[in-house]
Amino acid sequence: MAKIVFIEPKAPGLHIFSQFPLPRLGTLILGTMMKKRGWEVELFVEDFRKVDFNIIATADLVGISTITSTAPRAYAIADRVRAMGIQVLMGGPHVTYLTEEALEHADFVVRGEGEAALTAFIDAREKGIGYADVPNLSFKDETGTVVHNPMAPRAADLDLIPFPDLSLLRPEAKGLKHMSSIPVLTSRGCPFDCSFCSVTGMFGRKYRFRSTENIIEELRRYDGAKSLIFFYDDNFAADPKRTRELCEAMIREGLKLKWTTQVRADVTRDPDLVRLMKRAGCHTVYIGFESVNPEALEDMKKKQTVAEISNAVKVFRRHRINIHGMFVLGFDQDDWKTIRKTVRWAKRARLTSTQFLILTPLPGSAFYDQMKAEKRLRFHDWALYDAHHAVFQPARFSLPDLQKAQSFAHRKFYSLKQEARKILAGQWIGVAIAHYARNLDKTWKKKNKTFLRVIALLKPRPGSRAQVSVDYREDVNLE
Repeated sequence: MAKIVFIEPKAPGLHIFSQFPLPRLGTLILGTMMKKRGWEVELFVEDFRKVDFNIIATADLVGISTITSTAPRAYAIADRVRAMGIQVLMGGPHVTYLTEEALEHADFVVRGEGEAALTAFIDAREKGIGYADVPNLSFKDETGTVVHNPMAPRAADLDLIPFPDLSLLRPEAKGLKHMSSIPVLTSRGCPFDCSFCSVTGMFGRKYRFRSTENIIEELRRYDGAKSLIFFYDDNFAADPKRTRELCEAMIREGLKLKWTTQVRADVTRDPDLVRLMKRAGCHTVYIGFESVNPEALEDMKKKQTVAEISNAVKVFRRHRINIHGMFVLGFDQDDWKTIRKTVRWAKRARLTSTQFLILTPLPGSAFYDQMKAEKRLRFHDWALYDAHHAVFQPARFSLPDLQKAQSFAHRKFYSLKQEARKILAGQWIGVAIAHYARNLDKTWKKKNKTFLRVIALLKPRPGSRAQVSVDYREDVNLE
């Protein structure tokens, strides 16, 4: 029996979800496919299981999936595996956009969605017919020339994708007790084109949905689980009619499940749909508010207004659905005034929890192309591209100031005063997250002392458009 090992490297440092690991579904789905095909499969998602190179040594093929921040570790693992004489196949967003970089470490790269490409690749491998007809595949030929095979149309029928075999995460574990959240994907694609996002390059701008029947069949497997279901969709309520149909089916089925998901603020244009989501078990929504600066929202092509954001909070609070607000700091329109305004708004809105992340130029996004063209990228270590490190030259901040802005925002939102208010309101989830977030901020600073020293020494480059803020000390209580 042939053997394949899939690896999802761990993020290099602390981040907002360090204590709440959730596997990306790519390796799980591909591992499930190969298991059904009759191959022996080992899966190492490092958040759940440490990589064992003794097991890898017995593999015929190793597949590694990576996002940008995990790329350095992915490449290091790939180099070691190839040194053992085992071929490496890489996939994921980062190598989709920087394929030739990845081919310095891997034998093959799958660009974009991997299900059809992996199937064709294994067919060709088993038949020994070469890889010229494998869609989405990149590799070096006998002369060392890089070959990029044409891209195939994206999967049209998502019902054909198997349910992920979660037992692959930890073969020794029984049940789902080791998971705080269970990942379920019901759609792919996003028609929006936010400048800082790289999703559309991977999954396209057209929504594709699994059938309601297919989703319910998968959810039955988790009925009664204490873990929350996390619907992995980039916008769960992208098609309100379809969302309503799914929620109604979940209610009819009588599923004893609580779930969380990502939505846009515009879902609250239909309060009845929000009410239905609550009845179907919606526990928390993750909303990319990004900013309450109208100019920044327009520049990032978010296609939402501050009024729409404020209304969304009111509607979700009215239906007692927890709100995790996601904000991004560092757009060219941002300065200390807009940062303070954003934090004040988040506190007044009484969000359950928030994350204030640093704008990061991810390969595959329009923002990355802009920063590269304007020579505003200050670091090229992909491990720093995790939305917690300032890696580009902002227009109205120095790098140290942008870094301090993130810390300031978290400290203000998760202050002891704010925590006391949540205790009085009985928001125990918010209380627990506040305690965790404060400790995370302190620990992150300790672990990143060298990085903080380095950016303190950096000066804006001539012509970088940086306008260094000099007034923050008057208004911001910095440590």
